[in-house]
Amino acid sequence: MNTNNEHESNSPSPFGEVTCAYTRAQAVADGVQIEVSKIAQEAGIRFPMFLTRTVHDAYVTVPPGVTAQDEAGRLWDLVWMTRFAILRARPGMDRIPVALYVRNDNRRAKLVKLIATCGPLDIDDPQPAVTLQLPDED
Repeated sequence: MNTNNEHESNSPSPFGEVTCAYTRAQAVADGVQIEVSKIAQEAGIRFPMFLTRTVHDAYVTVPPGVTAQDEAGRLWDLVWMTRFAILRARPGMDRIPVALYVRNDNRRAKLVKLIATCGPLDIDDPQPAVTLQLPDED
């Protein structure tokens, strides 16, 4: 019989040692996330801001053949609507719905629903950061 408490450990975390970690810095270096902090600051968002690759490819990159669109304008729309959603959110929320219209063809713009999350900048940096992602991304 083990007389030691099985939950005791020398690790400072109640969950034990970290066996694998994928940092935000690695995600940015790998292209999984794209930093857009400079544009976010221009829009009035004080925290560092990131887009997932999926959001960037679907809503910042202009699809081939689509006219009267540019990446700078599409990025600004995403960031500006994120700022608007943050301003309208209840205090303490860490997942905020962001909705905007995006035109990915030469017809009408379609409503896109995204999620802005607020969490630590990185595994070793607790300062807040905003990540804009699809609703099913984590």
